[in-house]
Amino acid sequence: MINMRKVAVVGCGFVGSSSAFALMQSGLFSEMVLIDADKNRAEGEAMDISHGLPYASPMKIYAADYDAVSDAAVVVVTAGAPQKPGETRLDLVHKNVGIMRSIIPQIVASGFEGILLIVANPVDILTAAAVKLSGFPENRVIGSGTTLDTARLKYRLGEHLGVDSRSVNAFIIGEHGDSELAAWSCVDVGGLPLPEFCEMRGHYNDHVAAAHRIYEEVKNSAYTIIEKKRATYYGVAMTVRRICECIVRNEHSILPVSTMIHGDYGIEGVALSLPTVVGQNGMDIRVPIHLNEEEISQLQASGKVLKEILDTEFPE
Repeated sequence: MINMRKVAVVGCGFVGSSSAFALMQSGLFSEMVLIDADKNRAEGEAMDISHGLPYASPMKIYAADYDAVSDAAVVVVTAGAPQKPGETRLDLVHKNVGIMRSIIPQIVASGFEGILLIVANPVDILTAAAVKLSGFPENRVIGSGTTLDTARLKYRLGEHLGVDSRSVNAFIIGEHGDSELAAWSCVDVGGLPLPEFCEMRGHYNDHVAAAHRIYEEVKNSAYTIIEKKRATYYGVAMTVRRICECIVRNEHSILPVSTMIHGDYGIEGVALSLPTVVGQNGMDIRVPIHLNEEEISQLQASGKVLKEILDTEFPE
């Protein structure tokens, strides 16, 4: 039986431990299991986070083996080799698919029936790999996808336009990586199309150049952060928290999570990010946003990049 107040985090590196800390602070769960190949690391993180509980909501936090995930509502998989300076997310494919081949069967063997949330990179390839390796219904396996990229885009647009980023409706879609794209044709700010809002704020002639500059900054954010501090983890930890909120509260909120695609925009057999209604059952339905021809072409190219790599790891 699923315990909707229980979460498990697999992998206690920077991303896993930051995610566990964010989830502790969220108050969503009353029980959290930490799992890592280095059991001492998992135990140390559980102790460290637990020591802040007198200033938070009551919660049981402990390290354990995979048997402990059987009744969890969500298993968050962050385990994987980290991205190094100068390395793309797709460079991580082979070694992290290998790690998935070890982790996923153990989660399945536990009898787990909840939602599998893949966060490790390259997240789209690993989400598809998790579907293939687990045999779970596709709605129960989702990747964090471009949810963080979308937050970065909304943050930068809000900063540029002098408006609360929560009032910006925008999506980064496709691969969480170099082939991702901003769906500019459906961006609005407080209900106004982006070009109209730009003019209202006095940006009459530079909004196209500014949009391109902001997109490039968003796409390269991880590389910039890794170069400066060797890893990214706080932003993705908040992303994990937000996705878990949607699942546990059955919000049916729309997030650009990574799920298996079958025919959308002419794309087949890969996982990538599109706006998706997320609730207690994971993926509910994808939202068919209106894209122009250039955006559809870019999205298809993104899908092709992922398909070629996935086929090398899982040949038919």
